[in-house]
Amino acid sequence: MIELENVEKEFRRGAGPLVPVLRGISLSLRPGEMVAICGASGSGKSTLLNLLGCLDQPTRGRYLVQGRDVAQAGDRLRSRLRAAYFGFVFQAFHLLPRASALENVEMPALYLARRRGELAEIRRRARALLERVGLGHRLRHFPAELSGGEQQRVAIARALMNDPALILADEPTGNLDAVASAAILDLLLEVHASGKTLVLVTHDATVAARAQRQITLRDGRIATEAACPR
Repeated sequence: MIELENVEKEFRRGAGPLVPVLRGISLSLRPGEMVAICGASGSGKSTLLNLLGCLDQPTRGRYLVQGRDVAQAGDRLRSRLRAAYFGFVFQAFHLLPRASALENVEMPALYLARRRGELAEIRRRARALLERVGLGHRLRHFPAELSGGEQQRVAIARALMNDPALILADEPTGNLDAVASAAILDLLLEVHASGKTLVLVTHDATVAARAQRQITLRDGRIATEAACPR
C-alpha cells in the first residue's frame, strides 16, 4: 500500500547549511493496520507524517503509493492524492473558523466535486459523518462554539469525508484533557476497526500501546520497530 525506500529529508534554516531531519527511512504500511510513530521532540515524527501524506517531498529516496513513485510528484498530483487517498487529523484541529461544523466536513469533497448536482450528496454524507461521531446536534455550530473534543470529532469526520484508504493523525489527543482524549482514541480505534489504515504520531504510551505496530524514531532514524502486545 505505502512504502518508503531510504528516504531522507533536509531543511535549510535561513542562510545556514542543510540540516538532516530524516536519515535513510525505509518503511512499509500494510492495508488495514494501525501503526504508532513515537520518539522525542525533534526526532522527525511530524516530518515523516508530512511526507507520508504528500504535504512535503523527500530530499532523496523513493515514496511508493500502490506501486507508483510519487516522491517528486508535482503539486497538482500531490494535491489530488491528498484529497482522494489520505485523511488528516491534526493536534491543532485546523478547522476553518468561519465555517460551520457541517461546512468544515464538506470541504474535502467539494475539492473533488465535478458537477453541481453532487452537492446534495456531499451534504448528506457530511451530515451522516457528524452523526457517526456524535455531533448530529452541532451541525451549524462554528469551531469557537465547540469544545476541544468536539472540534477533534469534526476533524475526524472531515478526514473520513472522501473515504480515504489511510488516516494520518498527528498527536490527535495532545490538546485534550484525559476524558476527551480517551473518547477520541476510542473513535479512532472504531475508524480503524472499520477497515482503515491508521498511522498516528503520539507521545502518549497509552495511545501507542493500542496500535498493532510501534515505530520509534531517534535523530531522524528508525531506532526500533516492534509489534505491540495485544
